[in-house]
Amino acid sequence: MGATKDVSTSDIKLVIGASSAGTVFEWYDFFIYATLASFIGKAFFPSGSETLEMLLVWAGFAVGFGFRPLGAILFGYLGDKLGRKYTFLVTVTLMGIATAGVGLIPSAESIGYAAPALVLLLRICQGLALGGEYGGAAVYVSEHSSPEKRGFFTSFIQASVVGGFVLSLVVVLACKAIIPADAWGTWGWRVPFLISLALLALSLWMRMKLSESPVFEAMKAEGEMAANPFVESFTYPGNKKRIFVALFGIAAGLTVIWYTAFFTGLTLLKGPMQVDETWTEVTVGIAAALGMGFFVYFGHLSDKVGRKKPIVIGYVLTLILLFPLMWLIGATANPGRAAAEKAAPVVVLANECAFDPMLAKQNSACGQALAELTKLGVRYERQSIAPGEAPMIRIGRQSFAIGSPDAIKPALVSSGYDFSKQRPPLSSALIIICCLLGLSALSGMTYGPVAALLAEMFPPKVRYSSMSIPYHIGTGYFGGFLPLVSQYIAAKAGDVYAGLWYTFAVVLMALLVSLWGLKETKGGEWAR
Repeated sequence: MGATKDVSTSDIKLVIGASSAGTVFEWYDFFIYATLASFIGKAFFPSGSETLEMLLVWAGFAVGFGFRPLGAILFGYLGDKLGRKYTFLVTVTLMGIATAGVGLIPSAESIGYAAPALVLLLRICQGLALGGEYGGAAVYVSEHSSPEKRGFFTSFIQASVVGGFVLSLVVVLACKAIIPADAWGTWGWRVPFLISLALLALSLWMRMKLSESPVFEAMKAEGEMAANPFVESFTYPGNKKRIFVALFGIAAGLTVIWYTAFFTGLTLLKGPMQVDETWTEVTVGIAAALGMGFFVYFGHLSDKVGRKKPIVIGYVLTLILLFPLMWLIGATANPGRAAAEKAAPVVVLANECAFDPMLAKQNSACGQALAELTKLGVRYERQSIAPGEAPMIRIGRQSFAIGSPDAIKPALVSSGYDFSKQRPPLSSALIIICCLLGLSALSGMTYGPVAALLAEMFPPKVRYSSMSIPYHIGTGYFGGFLPLVSQYIAAKAGDVYAGLWYTFAVVLMALLVSLWGLKETKGGEWAR
């Protein structure tokens, strides 16, 4: 079933504009948590260990993603029963209120464990809201679109996800420019969360102007509504395979590419590469803003060459280019660090050296040494020693017994390691932006055509539920847990790039599933 009436040019512009703006604002609300991760850690998850603080912050980030599938089930049901328009009015309201709430929570120093508990509760509310938002906006735009332009029109929804991330960086930079530095560190970082209330008012005003989807109106008039959209999503003929492919072949793969590009990129630059925070935010923000064009381009291209081809090619190129591009970003951001690691590699010589990144304080001197190296973002290797030999740390040509972790940083500095904040020159910024744009292009290939693809995969009566459930399970668990999992892998391995293997494995899985089960949807009728 397609659109049952012609949609005017002015109407489709309003549909795309209002839906995209609302999506930008919702993702701003969700991403501002990650953009201000270091402040979240200090205020709500203080532990005495910087590594553990960041892992707890990313665990809180993952909690929001973990509840997205439940939001998809709840709001998908409402969207298929009550309508597309009013359902995502509810989701944007819930998101805006929850985000502003994070900015009002007292610190853990003031109210103890209640602070992180409240943060997690509000992250759950955000996850529920976001679980209903994407499906609503994507279905709404797709059901207003003509088949020959569906990829192009829905690509603006995909680009709006990146727009939310860019907006979060712009707001943070603007607030930092206006608020004095000492005030920014104490209370000013909360302002971007409170700004969500203004974005909520604007979003509601825009979306109240919209009419209901013509496809939903036609189904309602013809009495073709699903009795129970959630149940029918799994009992409708052929839908189980479609949901499996949408989850493991589409949602999982596309999400980890984009999150690796920008969240891992942001964390790598601010953390191990010791790059100035403002410089990083400006550089990454420019790359993300320019990269939004790839989402629209590949959505448009999918109207000509099909949905499947760009996605599969994007997966293949990601497997080839992921590590080289991230290596180049790190080497360009801090060439002195790369040179020091080459000239004076760090080797930990010990047989028993237990290190758990989730502990605030390690139980052994060797574990404390590894914790210090991890905090400093220094790559190291581990080698066994002969029985009876004392555990040692070798930095280039100098070796010393493992003792106080406080001795490690001075030894690294004397071997050429520089831990001062870096402000790379313009030429380096341009190289990093080009690398991030390369990753954005890969993300655009896999993400740009997806709203049209998913909408075309599923029948109208259960479309909201059927596309939302696998999308949010895939993005929520494979993507939402990426910062936590990749950071944990990197900490355990002693290599800041080791977490990229998580992305590589998920993309490889998505490629294989897509080659096996993804059918071309362009040019066909809506799934029946």
